[in-house]
Amino acid sequence: MKKLFVTLLVLAALVAGAGVYWSKQPIVDPSGQVIAFTITPGAGVNGAAQQIAAAGVPVNPDLFALYARLSGEGGRIKAGSYEIKPGYTPQRLLLQLVRGEFAQEALTVIEGWTFKQMRKAIADQPALKHDTATWTDQQILAKLTNEYTYPEGLFFPDTYLFAKGASDMQVYKQAFALMSKKLNEAWARRDLSLPYRTPYEALTMASIVEKETGQKSERGMVAGVFVNRLRTGMLLQTDPTVIYGMGDRYQGKIRKVDLLTDTPYNTYTRAGLPPTPIALPGAASLAAALNPDKTEALYFVARGDGTSHFSSNLNEHNQAVNRYQR
Repeated sequence: MKKLFVTLLVLAALVAGAGVYWSKQPIVDPSGQVIAFTITPGAGVNGAAQQIAAAGVPVNPDLFALYARLSGEGGRIKAGSYEIKPGYTPQRLLLQLVRGEFAQEALTVIEGWTFKQMRKAIADQPALKHDTATWTDQQILAKLTNEYTYPEGLFFPDTYLFAKGASDMQVYKQAFALMSKKLNEAWARRDLSLPYRTPYEALTMASIVEKETGQKSERGMVAGVFVNRLRTGMLLQTDPTVIYGMGDRYQGKIRKVDLLTDTPYNTYTRAGLPPTPIALPGAASLAAALNPDKTEALYFVARGDGTSHFSSNLNEHNQAVNRYQR
């Protein structure tokens, strides 16, 4: 009996040693390819192991299920979409499943996009679950805040990561939270002499600066011009607001009649800021709107090379227009 007991102990030690060795060997060769797989809800440890193997991961499902049970982690495997990378071992794979290290997808929201363009990009992202596909803009916004009634400008342009199969609402939540944070930070550092009553007015100005400026280095000057106009009671007279107010009527060109046709966003016919932002401004435009350059300029005109000529009086401005645009 003693010899049998010793033999069993030795065998157990060998098996345990073999298991430890196996758990630390690469499943996919370091020079191999990433393999995607999905664990469905309620699969259990056996089902998870089978789904991993069925997706093409070269691991013995019975051994992996046994290893997961013996480790005490078999009941903590999380359902979701994953990727096993070259060099991953059974030990690393199990850790990934227990931690819920889901496969990451990315979506980039571009500075200067409208909310409509953002919605289209989200709708076109196949890795997202499109829970909001049939929702109105107001329904999406209502899930995020009751402070605003119109979504334009309230989402920060950035690259957002999410797990494959995540709700599209997750991207909206991330972008809204980040814009709120960025706007509040910029507002706290603002020039206190600015003629904005609220952070929302500053956000509206930032959106105009975003659409008016090709060169980031000129955003402070452009913001300075518009602030000067607000202070002196001049009309802002900025084409991007007119275009925004035209909506689908805009076909790539503004005519004189468009400048004369009144809309809530036509800053040629209405004084002050438009009622809402007209685009999603980035960090540089927020900074410019809340700390514009100190300038006496009241006008600017595009030179045609991406930069602008700034003027402090109408006569100089008209000369610049004749020089650069006629």
